[in-house]
Amino acid sequence: MNDESQIPAIEAPPLRLLALETRVLAEMPWFMLRGTDIADLPRGRGQPVMIVPGFGAGDVATLPLRRALSKLGHAAYGWEQGTNLGMRPAVKNALGLRLQKLSAEHGGAPVSLIGWSLGGVFVREMARHQPALVRRVLTLGSPISGRPDANNMLALFRLANRGKPVNVDWEGFRKRMSPPPVPCTAIYSKSDGIVAWRCCLESAAPNTECVEVRGSHFGLVVNRQVLRVIAERLA
Repeated sequence: MNDESQIPAIEAPPLRLLALETRVLAEMPWFMLRGTDIADLPRGRGQPVMIVPGFGAGDVATLPLRRALSKLGHAAYGWEQGTNLGMRPAVKNALGLRLQKLSAEHGGAPVSLIGWSLGGVFVREMARHQPALVRRVLTLGSPISGRPDANNMLALFRLANRGKPVNVDWEGFRKRMSPPPVPCTAIYSKSDGIVAWRCCLESAAPNTECVEVRGSHFGLVVNRQVLRVIAERLA
């Protein structure tokens, strides 16, 4: 069923914000220099954390954030599924098994899940289906509410799928908007040039919060403010 008419209109970020995504070229080296400066951040106690990358990215893109979390005392892992080209049955099954494996390797401890952009959609669904294995969810600029088409990624989706039109599952999107039954933190930037920031917010609930940071969409995984929010929530 097409429920597009029932979802309020939200436009994709304007071209001026899309152009500002080049900020990541400055944000990345700055994080590489300052990301190891963790003296003032809360420390972990070896808790397992898995980071799922955004569309078109893989574990290499999240490596700086994982290294910073490891220095803080967390056991940080990648998703090990190559490049994120969207959810597929094989990927869904593999993520479920990886979540079980990481929890088992840490004595049955629940795993904290961090999802960047589309990866945030993935981790919320993992937590929805296996909440007993998930400690908490943190999403970074993820299109989890509002409208699924309020972003500048649709062209890349079409390119990755050989020019095929993107069929939006409006009913499925409406069902996914409700948060999973674990603590959820949505991190967003109002200057995001890829996903409309209003679409990155969790619905108000006892287990949800939204935290604003400054920076680009592509730079959310190399952002000192983001690292601080994550460190504080994981601790």
